[in-house]
Amino acid sequence: MNVAFFDRDGTIIEDYEDHEWTNVYKPVFIDGAIETLRHIQKQGYKIIIITNQYLINEGYISYEQYDVVNNRMLRVLKEHNISIQEVFYCPHRRDEDCRCIKPNVGMIEQAITNYPDIRLNHSFIVGDSRVDVDLATKLGIRGYGIRVTNEQSNVTLIDAISDLQSIINKYERS
Repeated sequence: MNVAFFDRDGTIIEDYEDHEWTNVYKPVFIDGAIETLRHIQKQGYKIIIITNQYLINEGYISYEQYDVVNNRMLRVLKEHNISIQEVFYCPHRRDEDCRCIKPNVGMIEQAITNYPDIRLNHSFIVGDSRVDVDLATKLGIRGYGIRVTNEQSNVTLIDAISDLQSIINKYERS
């Protein structure tokens, strides 16, 4: 199974300053996100969301609030015929030293445990932060950083999520 691992906040839906999340209950989709997810799905990729939610254990939001935002996002995606294989999230504080907070590989390991047919060498990660591209580098798979990059050859800088559509088309033809 080829997987497109997507970060959530700042990649699919809007991100906010930590303290602003306290009042967020409805996801606002980033321009081009829905169309890009649909396009990636049509290319044969399964979509898995991996998201750091340190806001939970740092006290900015509750598990219930996370669930409300996430379920609303999933409902809108389903209405657009986008199937999300699963959402993995890390609720731990940044200083808890857990295995799942990106750029650690714990959420990817959970995904591989749940879906042992994942072919990492045919998969990729998309995100808007350094931890997303660092995770791609740690795993040695393709990474796409939205306005963020590193010096590794497996990471491509893109300006917006919608840029991913033409890049994936070129990759699939090669």
